Amino acid sequence: MNVIFKRQLPRRTFLRGAGGVIALPLLDAMIPALGRADATKGPARMAVVYFPNGVQVDSWYLKTDSNIIPLPEKLPRTLEPLEAYRQDVSLIGGLTVNGGRELGDGPGDHGRAGASYLTGAHPKKTFGKDLQAGVSMDQYAARAVGGATRFASLELGCEEGIQGGNCDNGYSCAYSNSISWRTPSTPNPPEVRPRAVFERLFGSGEVERDPVVRARQEKYEKSVLDSVLGDAKRLDGVLGATDRKKMDEYMYAVRDIETRIQKTEQQNVQVPTIDKPSASVPENYNEHTRLMFDLITLAFQSDATRIITFMMAIEQSNRAYREIGIADSHHGLTHHGGDREKIEKCIRINRYQVEQFAYFIGKLKATKDGDGTLFDRAMVTYGGGLGKDHDHDNLPLILTGRGNGLFNLGRNIKYPNETPLANLHVAMMNQLGVPAEKFADSNGKLGYLSDL
Repeated sequence: MNVIFKRQLPRRTFLRGAGGVIALPLLDAMIPALGRADATKGPARMAVVYFPNGVQVDSWYLKTDSNIIPLPEKLPRTLEPLEAYRQDVSLIGGLTVNGGRELGDGPGDHGRAGASYLTGAHPKKTFGKDLQAGVSMDQYAARAVGGATRFASLELGCEEGIQGGNCDNGYSCAYSNSISWRTPSTPNPPEVRPRAVFERLFGSGEVERDPVVRARQEKYEKSVLDSVLGDAKRLDGVLGATDRKKMDEYMYAVRDIETRIQKTEQQNVQVPTIDKPSASVPENYNEHTRLMFDLITLAFQSDATRIITFMMAIEQSNRAYREIGIADSHHGLTHHGGDREKIEKCIRINRYQVEQFAYFIGKLKATKDGDGTLFDRAMVTYGGGLGKDHDHDNLPLILTGRGNGLFNLGRNIKYPNETPLANLHVAMMNQLGVPAEKFADSNGKLGYLSDL
């Protein structure tokens, strides 16, 4: 009977110090003894990971006439980095975002792809201030359930874009650079600086952009963990052995990310380059994406938020992937006109991005959450708003995470052509606890997700 009266910590417990605030992961001490079976399940989390510029479908999709089959041991070339996680992903085909099509507006597929991906809306063709798209599904969900966490949602990215000007045949750059829209006329530009994300999660407030001022305010080299050690030591006295181990692992992960960010900043200061990036933006794509995926994992683990969007790069991205020996613009390569050398480079870029996503799957599977892992709680989509030849149907999409039972993985699922992507968005919102029956152009329940 003693355990029933054991001191219980609130779920939203924080370590506080002069330099920061750190939310804690789900600990046994936060779970009422009589409600442990239900409480350890933990809340569902949702991440939408977006990549730009489409794919070469022959190296992405399985060649099969069946609507649903188990994923084979050998995956298409672009998806080979996921072979170790073959039972942890499902490959989805047949979904469409009709709002991304021209619908009489002419060229501009990149702008429409970004703006319509989570809104389902056909954006107004303008590069002025009169933007018009729709509320994105992540923000619709954030309005409904975001009050349960410190942050209703987080919008992250790996490539900074401008929010004004003409980027795609009369479509504002804001359309290409954001997939999250707070209102039909207000995009949520993604944060690309790991330091800024870290400080938002664990720091003490606003991020000062002037590095001199920031250094003076925060004693730049001092760890946020150092400022909360006193609180941590007091908490240690009420935790059991299992919780102390969880805390050690969690604090190590926070320290590791902070150290890597500091190293990036020091390198950016010490090594002058042309077109020097903002402080704390890694020049190496591997390091940048993995820092962001680590921060997403910590945000979910500490229940700082349950809704995150992450753009691997902006639509119409001209990034060159020198890490894999490609100095050409990604966007330029996708207009290959059948040139085999350019097609090969496109495949290598897509595969390289999938490698980074595979890292995230590993992080989710390795991170404890209640009586399971974050992988058990999370529902994650990895996809883009363009398919073959800049079309908006049969979009490339991968599901991972079990979403508290929403996703039954390890399968290739081909839905009928013109099935709205919004059908999947409704299912994901419902799993978060949003009582939505319809969103955007959704037209029914999407089968084969859980086989329930």
